[in-house]
Amino acid sequence: MARNVAIGIQDFEALVTNNSFYVDKTDFIRTWWENMDSVTLIARPRRFGKTLTMNMLECFFSTRYAGKAALFEGFDIWKDAKYRELQGTYPVISLSFANIKEMSSYQKMYRMICRIICGLYSDVRHLLSEDGVLDETEKELLGAVSLDMEEDAAAMSLHMLSKLLMYHYKKKVIILLDEYDTPMQESYVHDYWDELASFMRKLFHSTFKTNPYLDRAIMTGITRISKESIFSDLNNLEVVTTTSDKYETVFGFTQEEVSAALREFGISDRERDVRDWYDGFTFGEQKDIYNPWSITKFLDSGKLRTYWANTSSNSLIDQLIRKGSKAIKFAMEDLLKGGVLHTQLDEQIVFRQLDYSGTAIWSLMLASGYLKVEKHTMPPETFEEEYDLTLTNEEVRRMFRRMVLDWFQTPDMAYNDFVKALLADDKKAMNYYMNEVALATFSSFDTGKKPSKKAEPERFYHGFVLGMMMDLADRYIITSNRESGFGRYDVMLKPRASAGSASASFLPAILMEFKVHDPEDEATLKDTVQAALRQIEQKHYAASLESEGIPAQNIRKYGFAFEGKTVLIG
Repeated sequence: MARNVAIGIQDFEALVTNNSFYVDKTDFIRTWWENMDSVTLIARPRRFGKTLTMNMLECFFSTRYAGKAALFEGFDIWKDAKYRELQGTYPVISLSFANIKEMSSYQKMYRMICRIICGLYSDVRHLLSEDGVLDETEKELLGAVSLDMEEDAAAMSLHMLSKLLMYHYKKKVIILLDEYDTPMQESYVHDYWDELASFMRKLFHSTFKTNPYLDRAIMTGITRISKESIFSDLNNLEVVTTTSDKYETVFGFTQEEVSAALREFGISDRERDVRDWYDGFTFGEQKDIYNPWSITKFLDSGKLRTYWANTSSNSLIDQLIRKGSKAIKFAMEDLLKGGVLHTQLDEQIVFRQLDYSGTAIWSLMLASGYLKVEKHTMPPETFEEEYDLTLTNEEVRRMFRRMVLDWFQTPDMAYNDFVKALLADDKKAMNYYMNEVALATFSSFDTGKKPSKKAEPERFYHGFVLGMMMDLADRYIITSNRESGFGRYDVMLKPRASAGSASASFLPAILMEFKVHDPEDEATLKDTVQAALRQIEQKHYAASLESEGIPAQNIRKYGFAFEGKTVLIG
């Protein structure tokens, strides 16, 4: 009989005692312990079992779970007598930053971190009165631990707690920090990175570097934040990213594990669909990794849905692509069509580079699980690793499709009305609805504090092309910035029907050229439109369409002129 599926339960004890669906990952305890790394940072996408794994470690090592050995009976770790003796014998400090979300200021963020630290101290308040553990300076710092504590006290708080626990239990502590990078991502989005990075650097230094009471520690997160940002002198850090071979099958389900789960639930006949939708993650050399959230949701409902892709707002990725350069949007266009992105990567995420570096954005998307590595090489002439990346699977592709369409879904659905007017060759309606769309969405395509008027249309229209590609992909092959004739056109819509078919005459080919109004070159917007149309003719952008047999009368040509948020189409 299939076990029950407990959705969202990240408590190891609760899953085991209730006989809920769980894939045995307990051998990670052995491999991690035997590697003897002082501080391990493991970066994996969200909803890949990081929190449950950290809770499993706490249940295994913590003195709080002494006498609960039955939790591990029957699992892989219990086969080794040496590890049966370790269960419940270590003081463990376990904390998570996972719920630190939507913090609009550094003050709110810092207070929330203080609240988490105070909660740790309340659990061991009975140890604070023991004599001989702390010196007078430490007692003074300890007395300052509160919701309103100074930064120095907060930075030393986990160090002092480690000392308390070690003296009481006569063993050095294990520290488990889950979702360490959530505060950093929030600080980037809300523009207080420098303040938070300064505090986190001090906290991590005292907790993980200069802490003689620490046995070993694990941090988990989505990204590997650059060493210079918050790990400036943490040279005892073992970093495990999505391209590392270490622990490659611990987080996420392997193909064998998914096949076994489908058999348990009597739905092995759905395996091909499940693979198309949810397979594709790659960790190290291990391919065919599935995200656990989508698999457990599918086991529970039996329905193929975008479960993992909808578990958070994806706001950072959305913002970076929407505000990104035309090169970023060209790459997304190819990826959404099933193409391959060839690029270098830097797995140390430098958040300050995200506003202008494509490499930084692709590195973040890989770490976040939206991209997967198809192959990587190291050309002898550069000795720099280069990667071929694609969208991970069908679930991720559908998420991005929805994201792009949402950029243009103004309250009155002007974008959809514009597309209808475009297909009907109704220029009056096209002008009306395009100005509605531009007015509603231009600001969301800005980038930086003071974006130039020239840059705004660039970002807008390349995003607009992505939107059309999603909306008209069933009828048109949509390309942008490709060579044809004697230059590169801006946008081309080629009917999917072959030129000789009866249906071809109902779908015109369309060329679009976008120009920003320059008063030095054109007196009016109408003049800019005419300049765009002349460029289409002079550069013979229709050449590639005509070469495929599409007659000239079936090719529509439009010039788009931008001035601020005003658009004129002719």
